[in-house]
Amino acid sequence: MQKKQEILTRRGLTLSRQVLSRLRSVGIVVQSSISLEHQQSAGRYVLRGIESGGAVKDFGRYVTFCGPDGEALAYLHPIDAIAFNGVHAVVVAPVLVRVELFRSGRTCQLLITRHKPSNSENHRRPWVENSVLFRGINGFMDASPAGKNESTASQAPQFWTRSGEELPLPFLWTAAVLAAARGVNCVGCSHAHFLVRPSALAMVASGDRA
Repeated sequence: MQKKQEILTRRGLTLSRQVLSRLRSVGIVVQSSISLEHQQSAGRYVLRGIESGGAVKDFGRYVTFCGPDGEALAYLHPIDAIAFNGVHAVVVAPVLVRVELFRSGRTCQLLITRHKPSNSENHRRPWVENSVLFRGINGFMDASPAGKNESTASQAPQFWTRSGEELPLPFLWTAAVLAAARGVNCVGCSHAHFLVRPSALAMVASGDRA
């Protein structure tokens, strides 16, 4: 069980080979892995992730990232991919929360995980500390897929325990989950749904809502 949990936190949602093959066949590309990188100028380690994914009519998969308190992060740079439903933007930060959502029809799987470098001793390369914040299995999302030039739905998925009690989404990461929900319903997706331009984040931080 512990090994399965470790794989889940490191690699993201565990999907069957059949599902992964179907996603590849329709051109939905998701890079859920997170890498540890060293910034020489700052003398610190950071984490690197890639917001990616999209949808076709019947299913979709999307992964995005936010800060430890659910805050939006500025991307390092966007990625202009040749095909749709692929990679959208690169993010680099000291701590990352990964939000990954998979939709098949109206049924969905959700995984929220937290990642940060461990304390480094004697200038040794740290490892990445991973933890599961939320795991939603076979949830329901009543949304209609939309094309890349249309407005996508932003209804949050719903989850229940095995006994039928509602499993509420953690409030801190609701905005990121809603963005991922838009991503798994964005047919022919060609843009990031949650990572923002550095200039846009600076405007929000300064209180400029114009």
